[in-house]
Amino acid sequence: MGRSGIIGCGMVAAISLLAQGPPPPSFPPQQLDNLVSRVALYPDPLLAQVLAAATYPEQIPDAARWADEHHYLTGDALARDIQEDQLPWDPSVQALLPFPSVLSMMASDINWTRDLGDAFLAQNQDVMDAVQRMRRQARDFGYLRSNGQVIVSGGPYIEIAQVNPGIVYVPYYDPQIVFARPRPGFAVSRGITFGFGIGLGPAFRVWGWGGNRISWNTHTVIINDAEWRRGWVNRGTYVHPYTMRRSGPPRRIEEHHEIRERDARERQAEHGRKRVEDHRREERKEEHRRDR
Repeated sequence: MGRSGIIGCGMVAAISLLAQGPPPPSFPPQQLDNLVSRVALYPDPLLAQVLAAATYPEQIPDAARWADEHHYLTGDALARDIQEDQLPWDPSVQALLPFPSVLSMMASDINWTRDLGDAFLAQNQDVMDAVQRMRRQARDFGYLRSNGQVIVSGGPYIEIAQVNPGIVYVPYYDPQIVFARPRPGFAVSRGITFGFGIGLGPAFRVWGWGGNRISWNTHTVIINDAEWRRGWVNRGTYVHPYTMRRSGPPRRIEEHHEIRERDARERQAEHGRKRVEDHRREERKEEHRRDR
């Protein structure tokens, strides 16, 4: 092969590598343990959504802001606003909008979120194993156990299920405490606390809630009753099946809010006109009675 042929083959190989994108990352077990420690004790359905959403780190900050601005909404009202705003983010990210604290945690350390997502894309089974290692530590030290919010299975794989399938409680804990042997006199019952339960009824089914879980024996994340198959190679093209309607380019969120505010003002003005008319009608009736 001549010099020009060698150069041509080299250029083809270089172009092929560029098309494939950067090589997948490789996280050692100890680093994976640190990565998953913040979320390893989440109930399995919530953990499944967090792992999937972490593969879209660029969408997390905007979603966190939206969730914070709408923190006063719950239940069907929240689901309706998410649908009406035609939000542009992946459904796995939208699924976390009922959990402002979770999105805030992910947005506040976006490098951690990106690393968690990359690890899940490139080393799915290793991430699952790391979660199990951390859960065993928390259980063996007495922190992780069944209570009024979650049910912790005994093994061989440690599952964390919700007591009420329709209500999710987010656990709050310090990884430096619950994954270490408790110091003398420390009450392990205080190691993990829970906030208010988040009700996720049928209205949230379109984002996978009610059909999301983790099959630990096969190292499989199930969302919307379908296996999550997004990996490092197909991360640019994979679309997970959801029942929610996928629209074209979304309308600006600000524009949608302006329309709703305008409609509210119009309804308020119409209500005011009706009250004035009712008042005048009563005045005419009173004048008629006096004339008689």
